[in-house]
Amino acid sequence: MKRLCMAVMAICVLLSCAEKKEEGATLSGLKKADFVSEVQGKPTALYVLKNKNGAEACVTNWGGRLVSVMVPDKNGKMTDVVLGYDNIKQYVDNPDNNYGGFIGRYGNRIANGKFTLDDVEYQLPQNNNGHCLHGGPEGYHTRVLDAKQVNDQTLELTYLSPDGEAGFPGNLNIKLTYTLTDDNAVDIKYEATTDKPTVVNLTNHSYFNLSGVPGSQILDHKIMINADTYVPVDETLIPTSAIESVEGTPMDLRQLITVGEHIDDAFVQLERGTGYDHNWVLNTNGDIKTLAAKVVSPKSGIGLEVYTNEPGIQFYAGNAMNKAGDKGKHGTIYPHRGALCLETQHYPDSPNQPTFPSVVLRPGEKYFSECIYKFTVEK
Repeated sequence: MKRLCMAVMAICVLLSCAEKKEEGATLSGLKKADFVSEVQGKPTALYVLKNKNGAEACVTNWGGRLVSVMVPDKNGKMTDVVLGYDNIKQYVDNPDNNYGGFIGRYGNRIANGKFTLDDVEYQLPQNNNGHCLHGGPEGYHTRVLDAKQVNDQTLELTYLSPDGEAGFPGNLNIKLTYTLTDDNAVDIKYEATTDKPTVVNLTNHSYFNLSGVPGSQILDHKIMINADTYVPVDETLIPTSAIESVEGTPMDLRQLITVGEHIDDAFVQLERGTGYDHNWVLNTNGDIKTLAAKVVSPKSGIGLEVYTNEPGIQFYAGNAMNKAGDKGKHGTIYPHRGALCLETQHYPDSPNQPTFPSVVLRPGEKYFSECIYKFTVEK
């Protein structure tokens, strides 16, 4: 009897330790404590959003990054559909991967890191083939934002981007709002005002893999982009100033097509991007209720619908993902083309392209952009 009692006590102790170990863990297995730190003299944390269906989205205020999104697959199994890291240290040590990042002041590329506004030329960091990419190496994806969790489903992040940061003019007051809706959508709203004329193009750089198979590629995913035209680029991925039809080319994604079907075709634009890495001109005319893009994984049955008020969407198929593998959440090695990105935005290099929709924001005006990533189940 004494031995039995001791065995029972030992089991209780083990269970108690296990409970303490898992305390603070999220549905995706992340632990809030692993995101508690101080960066740039400001506190960082992990914020957890949940809806009535049991879906979950986790966001860190370091770079405003979407760290995980848990939604059901065709069998009801909760599945993480975005790439990222387990802890704040990995994010800080690997900022250029942009996993889930809040991108600004200008998402995508600005040619030669220069633009002229009101007869004043501005020089920006040149961090990508001599061009400025995603606001430079210290863009918003590397900044600590102030956070306020409004309720179980909504997180507000704010940031004052000072005049001259990364070479951009004007103090830009930004509010970024993440909402996990009850129809399993991550609704991202961007608002900004300035005290000096500037250029603004904010977006999210989440890497999606809908398969539910950690470490898999996305070449079997099916994709649709609601666009009759796209923006061709030169050898350094800067727009040529043309807008071209997708008709009769591998860029025609108007019907669901497997990502890998044409990605390596002998087509000059795919060769320049080493796969899909282009901006499509959406047919949606800024209507947030009209479907802009859709992705489906045949394995999991999980679908992703994208809605936006932006005129364009950058589809990137993970062509530059580390071919040697990058160790992400739970030790998963992320392979080449292990995820895809759908970045809602204005077109690349718009500050230097007068025929493209304007990205200029002036005092007294309000910048507003919205992107909805809605997750569905395809039976």
